[in-house]
Amino acid sequence: MEFKFIETNGITLRAAVEGEGPLVIMVHGCPESWFSWRRQIPVIAEAGYKVVAIDVRGYGGSDKPHPIEEYTIKKISDDLIGIIDFFGEDQAILFGHDWGGPIVWYTSLLNEDRISAVAGLSVPYFPQREFSTIDAFEMIYEGKFFYQLYFQEEGVAEAEFEPNLRKYLEATYFSIDARGMKKQFENPLNAMDKGPDAKYLDGVIEFDDYPNWINKDEMNYLINEFETSGMRGPLNRYRAQRKDFEDLKKYKDKKLKQPAALMVGSLDPVNFFVGDGYKDTAHLKETFDPVYENLVSTKLIEDVGHWTQQEAPEEVNEFLLNFLKLI
Repeated sequence: MEFKFIETNGITLRAAVEGEGPLVIMVHGCPESWFSWRRQIPVIAEAGYKVVAIDVRGYGGSDKPHPIEEYTIKKISDDLIGIIDFFGEDQAILFGHDWGGPIVWYTSLLNEDRISAVAGLSVPYFPQREFSTIDAFEMIYEGKFFYQLYFQEEGVAEAEFEPNLRKYLEATYFSIDARGMKKQFENPLNAMDKGPDAKYLDGVIEFDDYPNWINKDEMNYLINEFETSGMRGPLNRYRAQRKDFEDLKKYKDKKLKQPAALMVGSLDPVNFFVGDGYKDTAHLKETFDPVYENLVSTKLIEDVGHWTQQEAPEEVNEFLLNFLKLI
């Protein structure tokens, strides 16, 4: 594996690159980096693909433009198309997790001729509706704390997180992995029950030890990445959602055409933002099949929280490799 600095869409992105063959671009979520795909990169490369795991704009070794409007889905999707051009390819396959999910889904929607197949972990494809997601969250969480609403005011979350990035990252990772979600289910009063004036870290679930999917050396690497980048870029992705709505509203109710795969952890909190979770893989497929034209592979993976490819790397690798064989 080597790092490359890729000129694309007027900025420079850092990417971990390995292998030769058809181009696979991996897109992380928040608060993550290329490093979230560390257990997938060599496996997919060995299977005969050129893997490019990026730091999304605003993160790690990539450029960090200041304005909120620089972090729209449209801007980041253009970054990905520029990566395809950088490597001299006509098309790429996209894998995304967390915010990387909506990024790869909508890049596929906006660039049907450039994306040959797409897989998402944790966050399914949600077509555009009548109003923005932030407007929806304001209605759903009126009178309550919700992290995405807390992130909207510039500088507020930055001031809470940046003085103690270790606490922020450990709290975020450990509260919504499988272990953290099980503990939340045991406690009828959890972080989601805070009032609207609370801070993000108020009452968050904490542990005295690390889970089995990440160690302190790996956490130290991630902390260093955010000490380099700061939190404004990552948080601006949340702040750009009303602009996303304006950019994408003409795509209301549009289905994804490319061959697609979706894998979700049974304990992922995203499942409970939109309902009561999924009973099994068949239920997951039934729920989301209507918004894809060709959802060829679906998996609800048991006893896994939000950090899908880190909590269950072997299962995720098998799922992604099988998807690549089907397309």
